[in-house]
Amino acid sequence: MIDIKLLREEPDRIKRGIEKKGVQPELVDEFLKLDREWREITKKLDDLRAGQKKFSHSVHSGQAEARNIEAAKKNKEDIKSEEVKLEVIEGRRMAVWRKIPNLPLPDAPIGKSEKDNKVLCEVGEKSKFSFPPKDYLTLAESLGLIDVERAAKVAGSRFGYLLGAAARLEFALGQLVLETLADQKILTHIIKKNGLTVSDTPFIPVIPPVLLNEKSMSGMGYLERGGEEVYKIEKDDLYLAGTSEQALGPMHQNEVFEEKDLPRRYVGFSTCFRREAGSYGKDTKGILRVHQFDKFEMFSFVKPETSVHEHRLLLGVQEHLMQKLELPYRVIEMCTADLGDPAAAKFDIETWMPGQRDGKGEYRETHSASNTTDYQARRLSVKYRTGKDIEFVHMLNGTAFAVGRTLITIFENFQTKEGKIKIPKVLQKYVGAKVIS
Repeated sequence: MIDIKLLREEPDRIKRGIEKKGVQPELVDEFLKLDREWREITKKLDDLRAGQKKFSHSVHSGQAEARNIEAAKKNKEDIKSEEVKLEVIEGRRMAVWRKIPNLPLPDAPIGKSEKDNKVLCEVGEKSKFSFPPKDYLTLAESLGLIDVERAAKVAGSRFGYLLGAAARLEFALGQLVLETLADQKILTHIIKKNGLTVSDTPFIPVIPPVLLNEKSMSGMGYLERGGEEVYKIEKDDLYLAGTSEQALGPMHQNEVFEEKDLPRRYVGFSTCFRREAGSYGKDTKGILRVHQFDKFEMFSFVKPETSVHEHRLLLGVQEHLMQKLELPYRVIEMCTADLGDPAAAKFDIETWMPGQRDGKGEYRETHSASNTTDYQARRLSVKYRTGKDIEFVHMLNGTAFAVGRTLITIFENFQTKEGKIKIPKVLQKYVGAKVIS
């Protein structure tokens, strides 16, 4: 959530910030109105409770009179009445507070739609072929790598089976990620290459739960807007993780790190679930836009002064992995209108997929990396101790590999005229083959 002190003391600044995200600034006025009511009732309750203590003291000291007993009874009833009012106002106040998104960082590109996102760089040459390139699904089905028809019988549309070498490639990608993020020399190289001042602390591998309670899911800031994408198991009041970081962030809720223990970095692997409610008619076949997918995700808890460089580190790791796979890509800096509620800044990587658009090719998103500053940390109460003070950490997340989309880029960029798929050199030792045929 946004710092309550900022909301009360600098409401115009908050309004300007959220308006850049396309959120109505009147939301701040609505909150401040409820906040004033909340404070008034809270003060009244404090006064009534203080009065009740005086009445109680009078009774115990033998000074009670009939009128004092009646006044004490009336005071007690007033307390109950105000407590009910406070509960109602507090609920409404909190609901509005949670709808106020994080402020974009000052240097985030200002824009009104995804068209205003900024291309920072293009890396690698787009794949060229002496033959018309096929799309990944045509290739994968002919080689027995993906089966969406049988998956539809079992689970419905937007599901798929990964078979044979495709399944082995998923685990190969995992090996590449885990070895990279555990190697301090690689991290040091990425840090120096990008001129960053962060530590080279390795990432801790973790396999998190994929079912989350409401406190954890809400704490990550994905329910107020975008909640229609989330699967919920009503009977158990649990949510299915829609992206891996949703289960990584709440690991340390209501905890206080020691300063020496930061940064704390994780790389998680989990299956993720999305309704794809807003994508009717888009990419309905295949595994590009599905209800279930696997993901390797980086997550960092850091001191506030290092979060901008930590964000660049996550992007640097992503680029390192893409270059190891020898895949052409471009880096996008997201404009203010294309930032989700928690994000103060965000980078996307879009990878070239030559088989898309009937062989004309196009860039498609495969990675994202977000700096949520202290927004999620406030909602989850994740802090760190610095000297005598306790402050909120900054939390960041970044895709290492979204498996399905990474497989698509490999299939399309490494296809041969004969309809085979060459395996990227860096993955061959894990798969035990050079070509899928």
